[in-house]
Amino acid sequence: MDIKDILAAAIKEAAQKAIDKGSLKQGVLPEVMLEVPPQKEFGDFATNFAMQSARSLHCAPRQIAQAVVDNLDCPSVDRMEIAGPGFINFYLKQNWTADLLANILAAGEAYGNLPANDLGRVQVEYVSANPTGPLHIGHARGAAVGSAMVNLLRAAGYDVESEYYINDAGNQMNNLAASVNARYLQLLKLEEMGGVPADLTVKQLDEMPTGIPFPENGYHGYDIIETAQRIIRIYGKEFVALDEKERLAKFLDIAYKEKLAGLKEDLEAFGVTFDVWFSEKSLHEANKIREAVAFLQERGYIYEQGGALWLNSTAQGDDKDRVVIRDNGIPTYFAADIAYHRNKFERGFARVINLWGADHHGYIARVKAAVNALGFDANNLEIMLLQMVRLYRNGDIVKLSKRTGETITLRELMDEVGTDAARYFFCMRSLDSQLDFDMTLATEKSNENPVYYIQYAHARISSIGRQLAEAGIEAVPAGELKLETLVAPEELALIKKLGEYPELIARAARERAVHSVATYAYELAGLFHSFYNQCRILGVETDLQQARIALVKAVGHTIRHALGILGVSAPERM
Repeated sequence: MDIKDILAAAIKEAAQKAIDKGSLKQGVLPEVMLEVPPQKEFGDFATNFAMQSARSLHCAPRQIAQAVVDNLDCPSVDRMEIAGPGFINFYLKQNWTADLLANILAAGEAYGNLPANDLGRVQVEYVSANPTGPLHIGHARGAAVGSAMVNLLRAAGYDVESEYYINDAGNQMNNLAASVNARYLQLLKLEEMGGVPADLTVKQLDEMPTGIPFPENGYHGYDIIETAQRIIRIYGKEFVALDEKERLAKFLDIAYKEKLAGLKEDLEAFGVTFDVWFSEKSLHEANKIREAVAFLQERGYIYEQGGALWLNSTAQGDDKDRVVIRDNGIPTYFAADIAYHRNKFERGFARVINLWGADHHGYIARVKAAVNALGFDANNLEIMLLQMVRLYRNGDIVKLSKRTGETITLRELMDEVGTDAARYFFCMRSLDSQLDFDMTLATEKSNENPVYYIQYAHARISSIGRQLAEAGIEAVPAGELKLETLVAPEELALIKKLGEYPELIARAARERAVHSVATYAYELAGLFHSFYNQCRILGVETDLQQARIALVKAVGHTIRHALGILGVSAPERM
């Protein structure tokens, strides 16, 4: 237990003692919430426990606060003050920071990992972009935040499985095949007309008189031209003589495999891997979609109208009913999503978390309605929306890629700013707020760049280790450390900040607040830089030197742990 846990337990015990003595009335005691006051003169910790328990104990907050002060037994507390309407400010003894640091050092690299909880299995599904083209910036934010969310939940003791839902069925796949087919035939026609320009653009190809139309709902990305060019390099004109249906089937197979492999390659380069890649097509092949609809029909949630089958989703809180089987007998995308979410809960997940783009806001109510209709608790389906990203370079909004004239891809962003900077910048703001991504700042090697600032702190720590080794100074065993020698304001601020980390992990996991970890890492790095500038390690008295070495070691552990959650590296040299 850290000092906050010890103090919280002591406060609750003090209140219970007062109840047992009769100085407070019987009542349910709330959980004790402790905060670090913004100003040091208000103590090391403060609580509003007295105000929170006033209604239950039928007593004035200041009277409850006095009862807690009179009955508190906590050796680490030096003194207490009651302030305002009933706040209690706690001033701890000087050596409590030494005990805290000793516990942090004992945990070592595992500091920040919480015990496994019993809240059941959790699934986090994120990215899930259609395998029809490269990942763009919106997908990139989802990839960074989603993978960091998985890391955070695991650190907090959750049993987590990550999943990518592959939308490999339906019209988007037919449109992919048709798009590749058109580009393939257009490029071959250009070769007959005198050759394909080396710097061919999508716009140029669309305007050239090949006589081969591009499908109305086709994918206009430059990557489709690249796919067609690769097919020509490998197979030449082999597919021209095929029946169009057969050729489309060939192109669907080739393009799908290529696009999916490209998605996986880009995600892995971005530090993102998944435990499960779930195919939508598998639901169709196993007849799971019609089974789910039939199940809902048995439960009385499906009715027929106009030759189509409808889900009575308004009965579950949706604003209107939804078609699940069209009048031509073909299931809707929504029907596939119903079957997919049924599958998720049938796999035994206690909590299902979906990270979606903000444009899916209107889809939440219908999916939750379907989950309720299936007999599951929709409260266990958590849908988080990622707001849009705006890219800036040199103060100007960047909308299009210089190379393709299209939306900038994840791969292009990684090439320009690096994986570490991209991941940190995507994670440093709450996912429900719009993100202005400054690409110029992300590449700067300055204290203005937050990821550089944090990584530089870790590199400094590694540099200290090398300097100590060169000087022949070795760290002493933990039992010989005199941690009570750490009394400088910069040292105490660092230790207290380190002590906040486990609670930060627990809270961030509960609130799904990945950005809190990014903020904490930045603040910890700032405190370390201040310590580094004010507190020498070489050339000071041995006990103090060894205590400072231990403190630096603890900071290094914690920075690595936080950056690890964010998927950002902790370099030893910069």
